[in-house]
Amino acid sequence: MTRESMMEVLPAAYERLHAYGPEFGGDEEGNHGLTNHGPMAVEVMVRRGLDIDVEGWLDRYVRRLAELPGTSAAIQPGEWGAALGQARRLPDWAAYFRHELTERPWQEVLAVWWPRLLPGIVAGSTHGVIRVSHAVRTLRGTACAPARQTLDELAHGLAFWAARYRELAGVVAPEGALTPQQALTAVTRLNDQSGFIAHRLDRLERSPGWTASLRALIPAASAEEVPARLESLVDSAARAYLRLGHGSPVLLVHAATAPNAVRHVLPVLPAEQWLPSLTAAWAAVAAVIATYAPARPAPCAEIVRGYPELTREDALQRAAEHGDEHVLKFADTAVESYDRTGDPELLAATLHVGELIDRP
Repeated sequence: MTRESMMEVLPAAYERLHAYGPEFGGDEEGNHGLTNHGPMAVEVMVRRGLDIDVEGWLDRYVRRLAELPGTSAAIQPGEWGAALGQARRLPDWAAYFRHELTERPWQEVLAVWWPRLLPGIVAGSTHGVIRVSHAVRTLRGTACAPARQTLDELAHGLAFWAARYRELAGVVAPEGALTPQQALTAVTRLNDQSGFIAHRLDRLERSPGWTASLRALIPAASAEEVPARLESLVDSAARAYLRLGHGSPVLLVHAATAPNAVRHVLPVLPAEQWLPSLTAAWAAVAAVIATYAPARPAPCAEIVRGYPELTREDALQRAAEHGDEHVLKFADTAVESYDRTGDPELLAATLHVGELIDRP
């Protein structure tokens, strides 16, 4: 797909999706509902130029979504803290950020709100930060003034993050000696991995191994080391899906896509925000692994042998043919990791996620 067609297709898709909320199902506040992945998945389809009918995909996808409710009361600039984590205020948050993005450049708005929202990185099962990142990728790829719909998508992503904001207790900066791959393996699993993610996170914060797992990762010595450290974390998490994905095929996708979301936002953030971003990204990864990864890994080598060799283009096309939003997002992330490392296991992982997750 050419840059010109991307400029036409993506804003139109955003406009259509903005009539719907970021979650559907669950109770009256959206608790334990499912996340609207439409904007994120479409961004991958368009940016990657995948051979997929975007309009047809949207026709099928929007049938399951809930309409975005109306606003209730405006969020005032000096009172935003009280509205954090208030799911019912989501439409008010969307209106707030739409206004902010008309008043200032989007990079300035993001630089102000990123550190405010970062402690709540697990918001909406990490979909807040992921949706923001996909919007930022679109904005970074726009040479001219961004389309209104694209700025609106950033507003919706920030609004979801703010409305679903949830801090994790016990978060500390890494100070250990383990590589990302070693630290992922060493994360202490919850003994009781039952219930929705909110229930699991409550138990995680009381878990004696939680803070120790976070400390175990080797720290970045400076902000300049953060991008490479995040890339290594993403690569390790994408590869680990081969061993762990069977434990929770959908949720464990986010162990890779959440830190990748942070990695893609880094270039537009002030350098002083990079080290806290690494701490938050690692906390998100460790939380997903601790609460959903199985205690007994699957045999990685045996799984890889069961898949044919394929190119990166084959991996992306298989994801497009599958059509599931999680498969598309994971393939996007895993192919980026493959481009960095040349590790064929990462391409095998894109087939594995497609096998574990039902086709829509």
